[in-house]
Amino acid sequence: MTKRTGTAAPAALTTRALNRAFLDRQLLLRRTRMSPADAVEHLVGVHAQVPKVPYYALHARLAGFRPEELSDLLASRRTARIALHRSTLHLVTARDCLALRPLLQELQERRFRGSFRKRAEGVDLVRLAEVSRALVEERPLTFSELGTALAEHWPDRDRLTLSMAARALLPLVQVPPRGLWGQGGLARHTTVEQWLGEASGAPSAEALEAMLERYLAAFGPASVRDMQIWCGLTRLREVVDRMRPRLRTFRDDRGGELYDVPDGPLPDPETPAPVRFLPEFDNLFLSHHDRTRVVADDFRDRTWKGNQAFPVFLVDGFIRGVWRIEQERAGAVSVLVVEPFVRVSSAEHEGVEAEGARLLAFAAPGAAHEVRVAGSGR
Repeated sequence: MTKRTGTAAPAALTTRALNRAFLDRQLLLRRTRMSPADAVEHLVGVHAQVPKVPYYALHARLAGFRPEELSDLLASRRTARIALHRSTLHLVTARDCLALRPLLQELQERRFRGSFRKRAEGVDLVRLAEVSRALVEERPLTFSELGTALAEHWPDRDRLTLSMAARALLPLVQVPPRGLWGQGGLARHTTVEQWLGEASGAPSAEALEAMLERYLAAFGPASVRDMQIWCGLTRLREVVDRMRPRLRTFRDDRGGELYDVPDGPLPDPETPAPVRFLPEFDNLFLSHHDRTRVVADDFRDRTWKGNQAFPVFLVDGFIRGVWRIEQERAGAVSVLVVEPFVRVSSAEHEGVEAEGARLLAFAAPGAAHEVRVAGSGR
């Protein structure tokens, strides 16, 4: 844990050292007894574009986690689902919903302009935001419903452009039953103010720096480019330069500069890392520019197809393959199909089977279970 002093060069961290630090901060070296709300806040939000993802993400990280606990948090408005980092849907605590959304407002508007600038030319966006707020605060609406209602005011514009403008301009939360465990529902939205009964604060330099420090505590050590990839904001170099006096610095294997909070854990690189099954879009593999700390370059493309990510599993701390759950015999049997990118050893196979059985007990408690590891010869 060398701290930079004087002109001494910062300590170098190997890929394996970064991996173990990352896993420890992501609660993946060992399951913790942390509450679901505290875990969601520690992780600065959990990716929630797919409703089931937060549940599988917390199952991999928390001891004794029950999905009903997270559903209760969402139904009672102690957590919320809202577009945040990278302008994608995340599940966050109510406190973070209010604190983080203003910091990422510029990102939401920039992403909208990048896709809809020409189609929105001539639209009074201030009025559109006012009309949209009134509509979704009267009752939560899907984006299709909102677009149809807005088209009554702007009949010469397409509904998608109008609804996406509202999404960018307003802090819209996606309300239950969407996102509840074992339940379905259309993606309907209302404002943060209507849902939480409190308005978001104004963005500030201090709040932005606090968000980046929290990122480092949960994802670091990391580069400026890593931070930008995680949240979607740009021009963070000057922000990090202001923070530099209270951060420690390192170098990675390639000579890149990494930043870290002073008390961020750096476990021994040889610390054992258990097998873990993670859902698609887990922030573990979305939150760095250099993802080699968790997935080899040769395997990176095999975790994605187009815009679709696949659920992955970790062996010795690194992504080793993908998985899926299939139902057989009319749902009476749930089969975990594990597809390694390279053959797993006998010792690793035991870990995969044990953790796979735990995953099935969580995902399909009422069915018979089977774990099939492709190419295992077993």
